[in-house]
Amino acid sequence: MTTHQLAQLFLTLAVIIVLARVFGAAARRLGQPAVLGELTAGILAGPTLLSADLRGMLFPASIGTALAALANVALVLFMFCVGLELDQALLKGRGRAAVAVSIGSIVVPFALAVGPALWMAGNHRVGDRLPFVLFIGAAMSVTAFPVLARILTDRKMHRLEIGGLALASAALGDVLAWVLLAFVTAVGGYAAGGQWQVTLAVPYVLLMLFVVRPLLRRACTVAGRPRPLTPGLLSLLLAGLLLSSYATERIGIHFIFGAFLYGAMMPTRGFAHFRQELVERIEPVSGTILLPVFFVISGMRVDLSTVGTRGLVELAVILAVAVGGKFGGAYLCARSAGLGARQSGTLASLMNTRGLTEIVFLTVGLQHAIIDRDLFSLMVVMAIVTTAMAGPLLHWFYPRHMVERDLAAATQEPVLAGVK
Repeated sequence: MTTHQLAQLFLTLAVIIVLARVFGAAARRLGQPAVLGELTAGILAGPTLLSADLRGMLFPASIGTALAALANVALVLFMFCVGLELDQALLKGRGRAAVAVSIGSIVVPFALAVGPALWMAGNHRVGDRLPFVLFIGAAMSVTAFPVLARILTDRKMHRLEIGGLALASAALGDVLAWVLLAFVTAVGGYAAGGQWQVTLAVPYVLLMLFVVRPLLRRACTVAGRPRPLTPGLLSLLLAGLLLSSYATERIGIHFIFGAFLYGAMMPTRGFAHFRQELVERIEPVSGTILLPVFFVISGMRVDLSTVGTRGLVELAVILAVAVGGKFGGAYLCARSAGLGARQSGTLASLMNTRGLTEIVFLTVGLQHAIIDRDLFSLMVVMAIVTTAMAGPLLHWFYPRHMVERDLAAATQEPVLAGVK
C-alpha cells in the first residue's frame, strides 16, 4: 500500500465513522436501531444516489481491499460476540414455547419462500437452483438476536417473562439459522466444484466440543474461579478466535461459523461476569470503527437506481413472504403453545426483526455468488423494512404503559410473597 493509499484509507475511515455516528444517532432519535441509520448511510453513499466519480473520490477502488479486510474482521468479532452472548439458561422453564416459536418462525417463511424463489431464479443470474432456493428460504427465516436483545433492553422488557421467552426463542432460532446457512453454503460449495473439505465440518465441531471447550475453560479458570481478563489472556482468546475462523474458511465453510462456534464454546456457568467483560473489551473497537465499515460497505453494494417494475414486484413478493411467514409462523406457534393473543403478537413482532444478522446472511450469499447484486439490494431493503417495523408493532401489541405496569407488578411480587 502506497503512502497516498494509506492516507486515503485514513480519510475514508474518518468519513465512514462520522456518517455511521450521525445516521445512527438519527435512527435512534426516530426510535429505530442504529444499524438502520448506518445501513442507510451506506446506501446513500452508494450507486443509488452518488455518481461514479463522486464515489471514487470518497471511496476509491484502490483501498477497496483494505476496507473489505476490515469489514471481515468486524464480522469475525461480531459473530464471536453473538456466540458468546448465547445463554443456554434462557431456555430454562421456557423450552416448549421457545422451541415452538423458533421452529414456527423458521419453517413457515422457509416453506412459503420456495415458490417465489423458483420464480426469481429465472429472473437472476443463478448457477444452481438448489442452493439458491435454500438460501432464499433461509434468508427469509432469519431473526436478528442482537437487535432483538437491544430492543428488549431499551424497553426494559428483558426483565419480564415475555422478554425472556423472546430472547430464548431468538437464541434458539439464531443457532438453527446459522446451521441452516452452513448447510446451504456447503451445498453451494459442492455444486460449484465438489469441495470435499466440507466433510471436515463434523470432526471440526466434535473437536470444538470435546477438545477446545475444555481447554477454554481451563485457560479461563484459576483456583476454580474465572481468571482475571488480563491482556495476555485476551490475546490468547483472540488468537484462538482467528484460528477457528481460519479453520472453517479452509474447509469450505464461511469464516463466520468458526467465529460463532468459538464464542459459543466459551465457558458459561459461573462465567457471566467474565463473558460480559470480554464483550465490553471487544465491542468499543468493533462497534465504533470496524462494524460501521461493514455497514457502510454493505449499504454501498445496494443499487436501487436500476430497480424497474419487475424489481418492485419482486420486492413486494419478498416483503409479503418475509413478513407474513415470519410473523404468522411465530404467532400461530406461540398461540399453540398456550400464549395469549397479545403475548403472541409481541413475540411475532420481535421475531420479525432481521437487522444485522440478515445483512451478514446476505453478504455470505453474495460472496458465494448464490445471489446476484440486484437481489442482494432488494433483500437489504426487506431487512431494513422488517427491522423498522418492530418498534411500531411492539408498541401496538405491548405499549409502554403496559410494560411499566408489568414491571411494577414483577417487582412487587417477591415483597407480597414475603408478607403472606
